Amino acid sequence: MTNIDGAFNGLVRLAIAGVVIGAGAIAVVAVLDRLALDQRAAERRALLQRNAELNVSTLAPGSVLSCIDGGAGEAIESACEKAVFASPETAAGAVAYTGARLALLADAHAFAQTGESTIADAFAPARRAVELDRYGIVAHVLATRDGCTAERCAAFALLRDTAALKANLRAQAFDTYVARYAEVWNKPQAVAVKAPQAPAAGTPEPAPSGQPVSSKYDFPSAASIPPVSIMNAEPAQSKSDQPKGEGEPAVPVPPKRPQAQAATPGR
Repeated sequence: MTNIDGAFNGLVRLAIAGVVIGAGAIAVVAVLDRLALDQRAAERRALLQRNAELNVSTLAPGSVLSCIDGGAGEAIESACEKAVFASPETAAGAVAYTGARLALLADAHAFAQTGESTIADAFAPARRAVELDRYGIVAHVLATRDGCTAERCAAFALLRDTAALKANLRAQAFDTYVARYAEVWNKPQAVAVKAPQAPAAGTPEPAPSGQPVSSKYDFPSAASIPPVSIMNAEPAQSKSDQPKGEGEPAVPVPPKRPQAQAATPGR
């Protein structure tokens, strides 16, 4: 009986250990699944956040990035073309934006392969803009960054319609636009008009018409200026001051007439 009891107790302990190990394994699996779900949720939020930030950048004041999406009509797209290629800076900004958009689409496509296929709906407008490839910027980025050609490009797997993209790769459309506007970029800028210099220190600035002069300037009062009359004749010169000729008596110099009295012509 003792041997049987000992064997039974051993089996019980083994069973209990198996149950504990099984419960622990189940708990670990549950935790891992939970972590995986949390990680996928975090990746999904990160992708959506990046997409939202790119969308906001197209709405910034003065931004031309919204023109890249296309589909706004011929008249608007004609004006958009001039805005996108208005300067090397605007064209470079459009290229950088398109590169970021392509990288995000690739990450979203990889994430959808993990069973999160519904995320593709959030990137449908961005995918459509890439498929249109207005101005050939997408083709330019893929050719220079990934070495894509019209016959072979890994990015084709991200899209549903690649006709426009392949045509732009063959024609090098972006380079054509750059060549068209490069002449405008290279024109010399107009010389800026030199601003007037500020008056020297201590020089009173002219006051606007109808406004008093600033109190920081000290002008003499009218009482401190001695009176001057223009009606009185100048005092006669003394004999010692009168010019003398050689051998001739000094001729007195007549006083000047007051400016207020005009000289009367002789008759």
